[in-house]
Amino acid sequence: VEPGCVKTGDSLGAKTMAGAPTAGGGVVVEVREKKGPLRAAIPTMPFPLAVICLFLNTFIPGLGTFISAFTVLCGARSELISERGVCCVFWLNVAAALIQILTAVIMVGWIMSIFWGMDMVILASQYRSI
Repeated sequence: VEPGCVKTGDSLGAKTMAGAPTAGGGVVVEVREKKGPLRAAIPTMPFPLAVICLFLNTFIPGLGTFISAFTVLCGARSELISERGVCCVFWLNVAAALIQILTAVIMVGWIMSIFWGMDMVILASQYRSI
């Protein structure tokens, strides 16, 4: 925790940081979401590959997620690898792809697949900007 900041947590697992007042009189607040194992297993890929996976997930639900699972075996980073290992993260991504494919019939999987692809692109763009 930075000096002058207060660290708090709520029952949902979200963490907030309340800092010193800003010049405009407001308070800076940072919120970080707690990610579940499936969400934390999304690999950070090169940006062009993440865009391709988003495109595939948009038109064939689960295909981009399935391909992204193999990028973990090729060295793509994930927040969960240090805790669970590469094989577990690979199988979590395969499970997410299967969930997307099987629930695409009722539109849930298709929507989940698009959001998964968007998360891949967001992670890739954040990694690229570092």
